[in-house]
Amino acid sequence: MRLGVLDVGSNTVHLLVVDAHPGARPLPAHSHKAELRLAQLLDENGSIGPEGVDKLISVVREALDAAEDKGVEDLLTFATSAVREATNADDVLERVRTETGVELQVLTGAEEARLTFLAARRWFGWSAGKLLVIDIGGGSLEIAYGIDEEPDAAVSLPLGAGRLTAAWLPGDPPDPADVKALRRHVRAQIARTVGEFSRFGAPDHVVATSKTFRQLARIAGAARSAEGLYVQRELKRRSLEDWVPQLATMTTDQRAELPGVSEGRAGQLPAGALVAEAAMDLFGVETLEICPWALREGVILRRLDHMASA
Repeated sequence: MRLGVLDVGSNTVHLLVVDAHPGARPLPAHSHKAELRLAQLLDENGSIGPEGVDKLISVVREALDAAEDKGVEDLLTFATSAVREATNADDVLERVRTETGVELQVLTGAEEARLTFLAARRWFGWSAGKLLVIDIGGGSLEIAYGIDEEPDAAVSLPLGAGRLTAAWLPGDPPDPADVKALRRHVRAQIARTVGEFSRFGAPDHVVATSKTFRQLARIAGAARSAEGLYVQRELKRRSLEDWVPQLATMTTDQRAELPGVSEGRAGQLPAGALVAEAAMDLFGVETLEICPWALREGVILRRLDHMASA
């Protein structure tokens, strides 16, 4: 069957269409994205303003049209941290439902971490052993660890690249004092969670998902996306440590000229790099591998599992 997943994230609203059936690998058929940056549209009270809600409704309608055009039979819809943590989340969800017919399922941070972990486990298989999975989104950071398809530990922290950029790094380039303060904040937040994972022992394989990690790996020398999904892409902490101070002194336009960095995400890259560096350092990770599958694929896989067991 043809499945669609509509992901209302903190940076983008992304429709992914796949051809799938239980027991088979989902095959991507179409992708439709719109940069919305909800995490940066929150007002001082933490609510999504009328303009942001109007934009969201417009983008959801476009995604519905695209899903219909592509023959989607079953559309799975969800929202992550930007909507989840908005003080007017209920009102936003009701307006979306009333004006588009879409009932967005709001995932908890733990659910995000577990579903992303499932996707990484299925991608790498059982031979990967104990997996540590790190995902940096626009609004939150998810970390999960385990040897099965359900992680033994999973946490979500409010350390998304978009959220941190809006709150901590207003300058272009950012003020060095702001960068230093953000670095201290990020490391303190992540350090509180390390003990929850270390009691399970060292992972056999560390992987990362998300656009932030893909871009950091690319500027550090990883293969281009055009070379395909199955090319191994790694990010070494030593390379990342070299790039973090450079990214912090560049303007958004200068970062956008780096290989693999999109114009829409260039402004968030210093904050994302600080989170990535802190996570790798505090968890003792020297090298991690980029996983092509993430939350959207995890939602699809969970849906296929339910279909198979029905």
